[in-house]
Amino acid sequence: MPSEAPRAHPLRALRHRNFKLFFTGQLISLIGTWMQQVAQSWLIFRLTHSPLLLGFVGFSGQIPSFILGPIGGHIADAFDRRRTLVMTQTASMILAFILAALTLAGRIQNWHIFLLAALLGVVNAVDVPVRQAFLVQMVEREDLMNAIALNSSMFNGARIVGPAVAGLLVAAIGEGWCFFANAVSYIAVIVGLIMMSPRTVAPQSISSSPLANIVEGFRYVTHTAPIRALLLLLGLASFAGMPYTVLMPVFADDIFHSGARGLGILMGASGVGALIGSVMLAMRATVRGLGRWVAIASASFGLFAIAFAFSRSFALSVIVLVPLGIAMMVQMASSNTLIQSMVPDALRGRVMAVYSMMFVGLGPIGALIAGALAHRIGAPKTVAAGGVLTMLGALAFALRLPALRGEARQLIIAQQSGAGETPEQATATGAEA
Repeated sequence: MPSEAPRAHPLRALRHRNFKLFFTGQLISLIGTWMQQVAQSWLIFRLTHSPLLLGFVGFSGQIPSFILGPIGGHIADAFDRRRTLVMTQTASMILAFILAALTLAGRIQNWHIFLLAALLGVVNAVDVPVRQAFLVQMVEREDLMNAIALNSSMFNGARIVGPAVAGLLVAAIGEGWCFFANAVSYIAVIVGLIMMSPRTVAPQSISSSPLANIVEGFRYVTHTAPIRALLLLLGLASFAGMPYTVLMPVFADDIFHSGARGLGILMGASGVGALIGSVMLAMRATVRGLGRWVAIASASFGLFAIAFAFSRSFALSVIVLVPLGIAMMVQMASSNTLIQSMVPDALRGRVMAVYSMMFVGLGPIGALIAGALAHRIGAPKTVAAGGVLTMLGALAFALRLPALRGEARQLIIAQQSGAGETPEQATATGAEA
């Protein structure tokens, strides 16, 4: 309809100055983050040549999000989000400088990598839910879906550039300079946050104890069927499907014999697909039909993971990773959008903390198990088994979807009405979610 045309512009959230600052700073920083992630995986694999320890690095870096995520959610709802992000980004920068110094000095040891990964995971346990909840303060509510999609596009644009640059730098001058570049990149996002003047959101949770606030968030998630279903499916995909990224160095070195440069290409191919998926979501004007997108994307994710696992051609694997990346991103960002459309502002930080626990926090458990399985039965069979489990979860979600739509629609209507829209406008936005 003509009235929806302005909202359908794929870059509409960038008209907000605060989001533009956030987008620019995060894009630079995330390129560095992806460079560090690839270089760190390659470093531990070069030092140990162990799939099990690859899995353990992923476990060390992400398990804090599962354990400490609820605390991060409480912080997101109780304290100023912009100031909190300045502190978390500064802490991440310091840890990156330490990793770079140890590596460049030739003193890096396995336990250094595990410890620094774990400390960064503690920082991210706070940073991720705060950053997700902060989006609503930078844009108007009608642009929130586009902001989430552009945030995902930024993440995956960096995912294309970062691994490619890391593969070249690791091959040319070593891992240490990738870590140093990541540390410097944090300056951009810190400066952008300082320059912002976001819409103020009064703290919602400091009137009661932190434990009561955390319990309130969990209670809301467990008693809200559409949000619970989305998070369970996302958790399954993270646990069973996402460990393919942790095992990527095994495919690059042992199966394709392509080294660090091949690892960068494989990771970049998945990032290209994820970027395409983000752009697809950025073109959407409403949440209508996103539930179906989640079911289809999850099933496709599992299917292409199986295809990647059994491919023995480097070129074919690169091609397969593109639709796999599309499916992964569509499921993740669509789930994020639907949840943020349904959750009340007072609980946003705590619900996004549970989202972080399922998407980020369950990943390390899956990575550790995948590393152990790959050590015994090989990486291809491990990735294929994860793909099968993901497809089964997608089937269960699809069968429940018709029963979830009614409650999801009412939740979206309630939030949009609270944002100042008429019930008729809110109903049009929430219909067929």
